[in-house]
Amino acid sequence: MIEAPMMEREEQQKTCANMLAVASGKGGVGKTWLSVTLSQALARDGKRVLLFDGDLGLANVDIQLGLHPSNDLGGVLDGSYELKEAATHHDTGGFDVIAGRSGTGSLANIPAVRLKQLMSDLTDLAPSYDRVILDLGAGLERTVRDLAAVARTTLVVATDEPTSLTDAYAFIKLAHMQNPEADLRVVINMATSPAEGERTYATLLKACESFLKISPPLAGVIRRDSKVKDAIRHQVPLLIRHPNSQAASDIEALAGRLNSKN
Repeated sequence: MIEAPMMEREEQQKTCANMLAVASGKGGVGKTWLSVTLSQALARDGKRVLLFDGDLGLANVDIQLGLHPSNDLGGVLDGSYELKEAATHHDTGGFDVIAGRSGTGSLANIPAVRLKQLMSDLTDLAPSYDRVILDLGAGLERTVRDLAAVARTTLVVATDEPTSLTDAYAFIKLAHMQNPEADLRVVINMATSPAEGERTYATLLKACESFLKISPPLAGVIRRDSKVKDAIRHQVPLLIRHPNSQAASDIEALAGRLNSKN
């Protein structure tokens, strides 16, 4: 009777080596755009990439990419088909996408048993790819934290706004409490300059070191770039529409660093 809960905790602590979660404490920090563009950058490096829309309440990866998939995560969760059957190839970006179902807020409150099955299906599918990117929902809900725990590495996206830094800190705190060995890295998005991005990171780092006694490293700084909004508006990946933009260069540098460390 004592061993079963221990085994269950061990199962929950298992992570998938090629899985990367992209999270944030709040919305509006460019998390989904970063997930999409990073997926394309990794695909350009010759990786077979799957982008999983893990925002179970407000899915929008398919909207940013202009996709209209016949199968999506909603159908997987209601038992209509298997997870692998929901993967759609995005020809322009060169990667596969498992889209959510936009506007179906009920998916954010799926039962724990169903969520566990989804996580198991995802880890079973992961070996078919070199990289699996999880675009998680904003916030600190159970579904977000549990999905993040499956990934070996989690990128926590923040901007210089005080609310963004506060919520990013809260996410790091809860993720660290759930798994003290979690590989948490920070990405500062929409920075006015690399130096300003590093200063923003230093503010978050100071809080983590002072109160949590951990030092999540800086994974990268993405500069504010008007070309990003243009690419999103036209539903075309940035690396296609504006390959020479500052933000594109920063994302490609981030992808390179992630490849070199894993």
